[in-house]
Amino acid sequence: MKREAFERLVADALATIPRRFRDAMANLAIVVEDEPSRELLEEMEMGPADTLLGLYQGIPLTERSWNYGNTLPDRILLFRGPLERESEDKDDLVVAIGETLIHEIGHYFGLSEEEIEEIEEKYWREGGREPF
Repeated sequence: MKREAFERLVADALATIPRRFRDAMANLAIVVEDEPSRELLEEMEMGPADTLLGLYQGIPLTERSWNYGNTLPDRILLFRGPLERESEDKDDLVVAIGETLIHEIGHYFGLSEEEIEEIEEKYWREGGREPF
């Protein structure tokens, strides 16, 4: 899939995130990269059998102090290659992008892995509509 088409799918998936969460996201960039770098995988102690679909880089909202500000945006990286390889078809890719976005946005809001998993389950049970 061409990068432009993939980025449209990312925009479509982002539009399914409930408005109250989208409105609360500030100074956050969503960046598509083709592959995670070897250095990043080593830093995260990921082996050859592991797959990295996305990554939140920044300071979660729950960990920011009163003087936080004047900083570069936090980032959510989406890795196009792994997402495409893990998906059987376009519909499956849309699901993978949406799930990855929800997961990484959850980290931005400071949610635990368990809270994120619960949200993901509700999200897909509702067919990609607002479960929150």
